[in-house]
Amino acid sequence: MVPPEPEHPDGSESAGPGGAGVRNTASGVVGAVVQAGVVHGDVHLYAASPIPVVPRQLPAAPGLFAGRVAELAGLDRALPADLPVAGATVVVSAIGGAGGIGKTWLALAWAHRRLDRFPDGQLFVDLHGFSPTGEPMASGAAVRGFLDALGVDPGRIPTDLDAQAALYRSLVADRRMLIVLDNAATAEQVVPLLPGSPTCTVLITGRHRLTSLIDRHGARHLHLDVLTRDEARTLLTARIGPDRAAAEPDAVDELVDLCGGYPLALTITARNAATHPAIPLAEIAAELRELGLDALDNDDPTASLPTVLSWSLRRLTDEQRTLFALLGTAPGPDTTLPAVVSLTGLSTARARKALATLEEASLVERRPHGRYAMHDLVRHYAATAATALPEHTRETALARVMDFHLHTALAADRLLNPHRRLAPPDPPADGVHPHPLPDAETAMAWLDAEHATLLATQRAAVALRRHHAVWHLAWALDTFHLRRGHLRDTLAVWRSARDAAEHLPDPTTRSRTHRNLGWACSRLGMHAEAIEHLDRALDLAVHHHDRPEQAHTHRVLASAWGQRGDLRRALDHARHALGRYRTLDQPVREAEVLNLMGWYAAGLGEFVTARDHCRAALTLHQHHDNSSGEAATLDSLALIAHRTGDHRQAVDHYHEALTLYRTLGDAYEVADTLDRIGHPHVALGHHDQARTVWLGALELYREQGRDTDAQRVRRQLHDLDNPTDPC
Repeated sequence: MVPPEPEHPDGSESAGPGGAGVRNTASGVVGAVVQAGVVHGDVHLYAASPIPVVPRQLPAAPGLFAGRVAELAGLDRALPADLPVAGATVVVSAIGGAGGIGKTWLALAWAHRRLDRFPDGQLFVDLHGFSPTGEPMASGAAVRGFLDALGVDPGRIPTDLDAQAALYRSLVADRRMLIVLDNAATAEQVVPLLPGSPTCTVLITGRHRLTSLIDRHGARHLHLDVLTRDEARTLLTARIGPDRAAAEPDAVDELVDLCGGYPLALTITARNAATHPAIPLAEIAAELRELGLDALDNDDPTASLPTVLSWSLRRLTDEQRTLFALLGTAPGPDTTLPAVVSLTGLSTARARKALATLEEASLVERRPHGRYAMHDLVRHYAATAATALPEHTRETALARVMDFHLHTALAADRLLNPHRRLAPPDPPADGVHPHPLPDAETAMAWLDAEHATLLATQRAAVALRRHHAVWHLAWALDTFHLRRGHLRDTLAVWRSARDAAEHLPDPTTRSRTHRNLGWACSRLGMHAEAIEHLDRALDLAVHHHDRPEQAHTHRVLASAWGQRGDLRRALDHARHALGRYRTLDQPVREAEVLNLMGWYAAGLGEFVTARDHCRAALTLHQHHDNSSGEAATLDSLALIAHRTGDHRQAVDHYHEALTLYRTLGDAYEVADTLDRIGHPHVALGHHDQARTVWLGALELYREQGRDTDAQRVRRQLHDLDNPTDPC
């Protein structure tokens, strides 16, 4: 009988023959047979770690991709140059922009160019933030999709979203991966999809800025705008073919202009051209010009710009949608918060908040100096949306914003030219408050900023047959136009005012209109038309016994005949004006006419008389604090000094005049005075100074479209540098 084995000190059983004194246990079941020889100690069995799945979910790169050099470089800068270090944060770059602006194209183009940086895989999900489905993808569905892509057994996926997100973060930890979250709607939709590992890079696209991602997660926001003109041409050419583009370069230019650099508009236009190869590009351009957004529509919602834009409105409130629609009807290329307050009737706080929401949704763009703008195609879509509003709502909004611009412009004109008299128009609509303008400098700055909008406002007033607004806008812009040298704009607004005046009851309005239109024609060298309008103005003033208007018209007739070179006739009209102004006790106007008489007398060689008239004018202007008249008179005295050989006095007077003109912002007269001051400089042998002032005059003449004056100054510069050249 074999004696029993002694117990192992730990109480385990012996392993069998040959293992005297050794006992072993086994733990774990793996479903396989394990055969061992002599084993000393415990045996623990584990399943082998699975090989990590390397997902490659990126869709194909855009087949034709143009431009975006700066944006691609911006994404490169967001990516660390080397491997992340401990304590680094995950790199999150958010690409924002309007629907159809090319956000996904940019993300995919960049991702495919940087695949070498993400050897452990790329995850991609379309979150359907703005899509035909209408509802964004739930975060849980996106996380489960990522877990599937990472090879997780469906049975191991927790039911709780937080637990799912934690498992997802565990699986991507320490892996060099790219996660592309395309078409995001909100930050809440995105946050569960953000990895925790600094080795991962996240690229998010969406129409909203997702501000909490920027604030809480350090996201780098990249705003995507339209393509540049060159980029748009390159994209269009690549899609329609270089030969076809080269055959109709003008049509290609027009298509680029009509699409405004909007990528989706360009691709739709290119598709229309490519699918109709027999139709000339000029015909396609004409259709796009005529139909606008309708030419960019399609039954396929993803290939229709109006439909793509409509998805951005889904999450707006009624108030925000109304503002968006009204912005499409407001005149001008852009707007400001005070104008929006008048347009909508909202409080300043509510209007500001609504604008911020539209900006967040990439429907408006905030620009420097508090201006808000829309792309032309987005504006067209907004205007279409406005047709769904009640007609009364649209008309009231437009009338209010017109009143805002009109009454602010009139206030600005009174600051620029306080000696100009005009009965004010009807008061603005209830609740409309003109923008406060404390001084002439602020008024000039406001007019500069709002010039395009004011011109558009007058055109809108013409369309709505608001004749009083048409006329008063022409009046309000007159001083500004003349000082800035906007002569073509002066002519256009007064021609519109002439048509409007035919519907207004006051005969003085018609006389003033012809007078101002005649003066605009005169400054543009349209002398026959100028005299025709001025004679008509004088006839109306005489017929209606309007002595002030007779005086004003004689004064302008003097200037017009002076422009034509008939100085005797100019002097005759000036004398008529002088007598009437003295009777009417209008000393500032009297001074203006005295200066004209001095100028024309100097032109006739009557320098003593000329100097007397101008000195009398200067005294009156200085007494009545009329800076523009004082500058004009100093300019006349400078000319007289130069013509009588006192060139140093001439230079001094010209410099005094320049200082006043520049203070007034009168670029038109600055150009003329710079031109004239060069001549006494030459007489004094100051050729460098003459060259400097003539180059300044030339630049201003070019800016103002005064081609004849520019040619004259070019000849003067040529003669200065080539004194013996007969050319």
